[in-house]
Formats: sequence, structure tokens, C-alpha cells
Amino acid sequence: MRILRYACSFICLFVAGCTAPPPPTPPVYYFEPPTRQISYLDDVEPVLVKRCVVCHSCYNSPCQLKLSSWDGLERGASKEKIYNASRLKTMDPSRLLVDAHSQAEWRQKGFFGVTQVEGAKSYDQSMLYRLLDHKRIYPGVKGEYYPEASDLTCAETEKELQNYLNKHPNNGMPFGFPPLKQEEFNTIIGWLSQGARGPTPEQQAALRAIPVKDQKMVDMWELFLNNPDPKYQMTARYLYEHLFLAHLSFETGTNAFYELVRSRTGPGEDIDVIATVRPYDDPGVQIFYYRFRKIYSTIVYKTHMVYPFDRKQYQRVNELFTAPRWVQEPHLVGYDQQISANPFETFAQIPARSRYQWLLDHTRYVTMTYIRGPVCKGQIALNVINDQFWLLFLDPEYDLSIKFPGFLRLHNELLRMPIERGSSYKLLKVLLDNPHYKWAIDYYQARQNFYAVHYPEGLGVEAIWKGNLATDEPVLTVFRHFDSASVHRGVLGNLPKTVWVMDYPLLERIYYALVAGFDIYGTAGHQLSIRLYMDALRIEGESYFLDFMPQERRQEMIQSWYAGVMPDKLHYYDAPIPAGFPFRTEDPKREFLEEVIRNHITAKDIGFDQNYLPAGLSYPELPAKYEKVEDFLQGFVSVSAPGVSFFRHVGDHNANVAWVRIKNIPGIGDKVVSVVIDRWHDNVKFIIEENLRLDPNKDRADFISGFVGSYPNYFYVVDVTDLPDFFDILDNYDGSDEYLQKMSKYGVNRADERFWEVYDWFQNEFDKQEKERPGLIDLNRYFYLAKDGAE
Repeated sequence: MRILRYACSFICLFVAGCTAPPPPTPPVYYFEPPTRQISYLDDVEPVLVKRCVVCHSCYNSPCQLKLSSWDGLERGASKEKIYNASRLKTMDPSRLLVDAHSQAEWRQKGFFGVTQVEGAKSYDQSMLYRLLDHKRIYPGVKGEYYPEASDLTCAETEKELQNYLNKHPNNGMPFGFPPLKQEEFNTIIGWLSQGARGPTPEQQAALRAIPVKDQKMVDMWELFLNNPDPKYQMTARYLYEHLFLAHLSFETGTNAFYELVRSRTGPGEDIDVIATVRPYDDPGVQIFYYRFRKIYSTIVYKTHMVYPFDRKQYQRVNELFTAPRWVQEPHLVGYDQQISANPFETFAQIPARSRYQWLLDHTRYVTMTYIRGPVCKGQIALNVINDQFWLLFLDPEYDLSIKFPGFLRLHNELLRMPIERGSSYKLLKVLLDNPHYKWAIDYYQARQNFYAVHYPEGLGVEAIWKGNLATDEPVLTVFRHFDSASVHRGVLGNLPKTVWVMDYPLLERIYYALVAGFDIYGTAGHQLSIRLYMDALRIEGESYFLDFMPQERRQEMIQSWYAGVMPDKLHYYDAPIPAGFPFRTEDPKREFLEEVIRNHITAKDIGFDQNYLPAGLSYPELPAKYEKVEDFLQGFVSVSAPGVSFFRHVGDHNANVAWVRIKNIPGIGDKVVSVVIDRWHDNVKFIIEENLRLDPNKDRADFISGFVGSYPNYFYVVDVTDLPDFFDILDNYDGSDEYLQKMSKYGVNRADERFWEVYDWFQNEFDKQEKERPGLIDLNRYFYLAKDGAE
């Protein structure tokens, strides 16, 4: 039987006497009640994954409504904002599967249901139904859609929601994108009409079940990590504090991932997670166990930090940690707040060489935790770095903290970090009394002087870590995309303005400040203290690179990186040593990096890409024809120069990464190119008024084959035969209506009826290219402006 339904929100307007813009089309459509039982896992979850999880995942899920698993949907939504730059008191943590374990417990924490309303007589009063149904009546996507706009609602009541929808009639769900297809809508509504049941206990048990191949690895690792011998216990603690965010893969072919947790219960028992804010916090019990918990939620790429925990890693951990003689007799260390927040004190007994080499083995993972951890969200968190820079690492044989570990003990007090103050650091105290920043500067100067004593002839290319294996990652590229970032193996893009060299103390401190010690639920003072501390650490990393440059050029170079900053505010300290490299040109940065990349690094596939222009070469002309991949990459590079018209006009900080699908390339098929805009900053010294330090005339773009970033800001679809026209638009773009109309032929606006079809193609292609670590891309930061026919 077909039931004619008028949307609940439309009826409500009549009953309440409210006023709202009339629907653009008659608000009548048919909902076919299901004739079978709709399964959450088989029917509903695939729709949520394709159309909802793309925004509702991780910490920045709107209203904390996390839809990547049934647990999040059952938990519901909250009015509390996790990202709050003005928070004066700590927030009660609300980590899914950690801080509460039942619907009743989440209700006590202020979460409310979205699939059912308490006391409601019908499913069509639920928030999920109302928002999806409203979108069916008002399918238009008009105006501006910011994921964190101040007037977004986390409505808990009918009245709240109705008031919001009256004010924003085009803000149904999916928010700012075309509506669900009829069959998708019928699936969700049909499920709601049947009571919105989740997975059965048997299905939930199956989701959590560990495959046999993986269970063998779990048994092996849990035996190792829970060995009561102090040497094993301190090794396990070091590994846990660095892997608590990792998606661990046993590399058995099961494609399953695991998280490492501390549990009150041992192997063979159900895991009872110890919920601490930080991995080094006191567990509160004398005996606990390290356990592996299977990740069964939808994998989202922005948090997918894969770490191989296979038999090779087992052998490597034994080689680095348990086999060597330790600096001190192995002993357990307690969880005093100040000591635990200082890894150089907590793990002083473990050879520094072992710790550093373990980090070097997986430099991209470690750096990725800075990028994809909770801290790196939002412009305030990321304006501490430039839009593009390269990372190098000091070879352990030249790192004096490795050769002379007593240096770290001597300066232990100066290595203390603001994270030792916990999550409640008062904002005023940070502004008036910030000793950790001063200690960081004092340590940096002591370090520079120590190197001057031991390397009076300077440091050359040989002091840069070149990698031990072909698969190592001795060079990394970091791209900042305004309020997100990405890290990549090798050197991508043209020559960056700045380069970092990281030694062991710097690598470890950045990790503990930004990852292990950072509390997303902490006060504004806590978060500001870390931002200010990172300012000092950034100067260190850049300074350690400048130590390789000609001594007479260093001051000039650092000042060019920090235009407008007085030297006494910069706290740059030049190591009083000469360059150890025989420079022959007037461009020492380029000369040194070319020597490192071309002749020193031994890892495979680290060479310069097509965006890099060696000295004396200018940007190429547009190709006469497009027959090979190299041809269209040349076309992109030809329009990427600083000051090129298109990128000079695209100054909106919401437009940083675009993915371009080039169709029908002869002999190849379709190809994806990422357009990454590198915005010029005169300096990144200050927290506020970043716009005053931008210079659009120096902005440029890098064009990377494949996918860059987790948050695409725009999709473009271009047939290979249209490339000449597309590049002509980029080359001559002036922001006029004429060029806006031309660009709309290729750009896919969020209001475009084709949007979901185009998104599905990019997601499928992304999964193919990232086959070893695929994940769902995020649409939270897709370009905010909905405009038919706009670019």
C-alpha cells in the first residue's frame, strides 16, 4: 500500500502558525513502507557511510554526532563543542568507546538521541527524520555553508529545530549538498519506521571478533608488552605513548586494524579500557595490561595513521630496545605528573639511540600524528607553519644528544614542556608567566653552543640522515591547507621558502607537545601555551637547517623568512660554526638540497617532481598537444608561477586543495591531479591577523599526480580534449563573470545535481590509489559557497 506523506516539518508549520518560505516544489512525495526487515549493517550503514560519515566523523563531527559506527549513532548528539578556542574550564571528555559505554551513560553526559525522541509516539518526530525530510521538501542548496558557523543548531527539541529550519529552510541534511536519492531516503526512513534497531548482539560480536591470523599476532605482542620484567615494561610504555593514536596493522592480509589500549583486564578477558586523557597519565591502578582492540568503525582517512606491527616490527623492537645494554639498570618509573610529561626523564634509562632510531624508522607516521591528531584542526593551530616546507633529519651519528646522552640529563629542566601543567592552564598565567618558552630558547642556545664545540669545522651533507632501507622516509613534504595539513614522503612541489632539520630532542618534544600531551578538551590557556611553545620549536627546526648554510648568509636568510619581525623578537641563535659544505653558487639553499636529494639520500623514489624548477630554468610554456601524462603535468606547471592570474585571484582561505579528474587520456584512461595552493606568508610568527602577513602576488600552486589531503575543497572534471581551454582559463582568469562562467564548465559546485556522482568517483579512485591504507575522504571543508553555475 502506498502512503501519501506530507513532510512533518510542513505540517508543523501549519499547526504552529509559523511562517517559512514556500517550498520550491510541491511538498508531496511517496514513501513506500518496507515489506522486509531493514538491516542496519546491510542497508542503513552503507547509506550513512556514503552520505553522512563524510562530515560526521572524528572530533569535528557537527554536534559530536559521529556516524562512523552504530555506537556513535546510538550515542547521539550534544550541544557541547569540542573545538572551543575560548574555553576557560576543561571539558568533560567524550571519546566514543572510551569515556562511556552505554546509551544511559551518554545520556548522563548530556547526549540526546537522534533516531528516537523520548516520549514521542511516532518515528517521524526524530531529529534524523526531520532533517532528512526537510531536505526533501527544500532540496535547494543556496547561500553559504560553513561547517562551524556560529548559528548552526544542535537541536534537542522540536521547537529548537523548527525555529532553526524556519530561519534556514535550505539547511536540511545532507548539510549544504544535494538530497539523498529516493531509494536512500526510503531505506533510512523505513528503518526508522521499524524502530531504528541496531546490530544484534551476535552481529556486534562478529564485528569485534579478531581473525585467527591476527589473534596469533595479538597473543605474541600482548605476551611481550605485558612481560613484568622492567626492561619490557618500560619498552611497552614507550611504545604505547607513541602508538596510542595508531591504526596498527599486523600485515596478515586480513585488512583489519587495531588500537593499543591500557586495560584493567588481561589477555583472554573482555577489555576494560582505562580512560585517561593522556597516554602518560596515571592509570589509577597498580596492575594493568596493554591490549589490542579491533577497530570496526568506518575508516576515515583524516585519522587513518597506519603503523605496521608485524613480525618485522617485533624483531626491530627487540633489536632496538630489549637487546642493547641500557644506560641504567632497568627499573619502573612512576606516573608523577611532571616527570611523565617529560620523556627525556621518564625514559632516560633507554638508550637515546634506540629511541631516535625507532622514530626515524617511521618518520612519516610520527609527523602524521602532528598533522592528524586532535591538535591540528583549525587555523589557530596551523598558522605556526608555512604552507609548504621540507623536513630532513639529523643522522644519529652526528646527533650529539645520541653521542653524549649526558647532555640531555644536564639540561633536563630546560626540556620541560607546558604539557606538565595539565589541561587547566590559565589563560592569563600563560600570557604573564610562560617559563617553558624561555626554557626552550635557553636549551636551543645551549645546544647550538654544544655543537659549535664538537663541530668546529661545521656540518656537511653527511650529517643528514639518508635512510637505512630503500623504503625509509628520510625526507618529507608538509603542506598546510589553512585549517588542515598533510605530510608526504619525499620532496613535492617547487623549492620551499623554509626547510627544517630535526634532531632527536626536537622530534620527541614536538610529538609530546602536539600529540601525547595535548588535550583537545583542555582550556584555552592549555592550547595557547602549546601554540607559543611550538613557535620556539619551529625556529629550532629552521635554525638547524641554517647551520648547514654559509655562516655569513644565515642572518639574511632567517630575516627573509620572517619579514617584519624584529630580530630580538625572533630569538634566532646562530651556531658559531662555519658551513661544512663547499658551496659554489649564490643559492646555497638550493645547492645543498639538490646535493642531498640527488646524491646523498639512498631511499628509493625521493627525487624532485615536475613542479621543481632547477636554478636558471623558468616556468615552461603550455604544451602544443596533450598525449602523455607529462604533457598535462607540464600544462599545470606552466600556470603555477607566483602571480599567475588564477591563483592571485583565489585568495579565499577556504580554497586550498582541488582534485582534478582528467578524463579519456589516450592509453591511460582517467587521471587525478591535486592542485595545492601555497600561500605566501611574510612570516608565521604571530597568532592573530594572519591575513595581514599574506601576499597573494607571491602565491603559487603545486600540481601533484594523485591525491593530496584529506579535505578536498573542490572537484574539477576535465576531458583531455578540453585541457587547452582549461589551462587558458587558469592563465587568463581575472575574476570576471565571464571567466566564472567558463570555469563552471569544469568545477563541481556543492549545489550541482551531479555532486554525489562526482564525489563517488573520486572516493572510489582514492581507495584504488591508496589501496594499502584507504579511508573515507572528508567533505566538511568543501568550498562553502553554493551557487549554480559558479566556480
